[in-house]
Amino acid sequence: MKILGIDEAGRGPVLGPLVMCGYLIDSKKSGKLIDAGAKDSKQLSPAQREEIAVRIRKLADDFVLLSVSAEEIDSLRTFSNLNKIEIERMQQMILATTPDVAIIDAPEVNTKAFAEKIRKKVGDDVKLICENFADARHPPVSAASILAKVHRDSEIEKLKQKYGDLGSGYPHDERTINFLKEWLILNKSFPPFVRKSWITAQALLKEKQQKRLGDFYS
Repeated sequence: MKILGIDEAGRGPVLGPLVMCGYLIDSKKSGKLIDAGAKDSKQLSPAQREEIAVRIRKLADDFVLLSVSAEEIDSLRTFSNLNKIEIERMQQMILATTPDVAIIDAPEVNTKAFAEKIRKKVGDDVKLICENFADARHPPVSAASILAKVHRDSEIEKLKQKYGDLGSGYPHDERTINFLKEWLILNKSFPPFVRKSWITAQALLKEKQQKRLGDFYS
């Protein structure tokens, strides 16, 4: 029996891509993921994730990584929302890998309703298990979580090499906020890797505009 674990990394950041992973493994090998160190990626250091990722890639029957850029997220959110964006890509991964069971870390509290949304395009041949915090309970989802996080971290590292220290990309990260503020001082708008539709970005842009008006009237 083939099991597909699905999870994402980078849902909340104000910059960088959203990365989603579908990790396919035969149920007979699923137990080996625990021996390989698979667990919720948030419980692991970057170095641990890198090391475990090498092992779980070797165990996989297949895996799919989908990266949604900040520009694409902003464009899609003009007529959609983040949950719908994720659902469409989850459906794509299920259809591409044809598992017997798909276990999904659901971003919605009503997991039963979420499963029905997924099923609309994948049909009845696949068993769907949608849970909150599935990455902490199911090794194939843990594996997907790790691969997604490792890929996003590598994308953020590329940005750092080009633009300097921009932090983790999350709104609570002081380095990220300082980077965005400094960027706006030197430029009229944010770079393409910033999610301009995020409240954080809009608030910083509004703050800059208000300061300009203050300078004009002072």
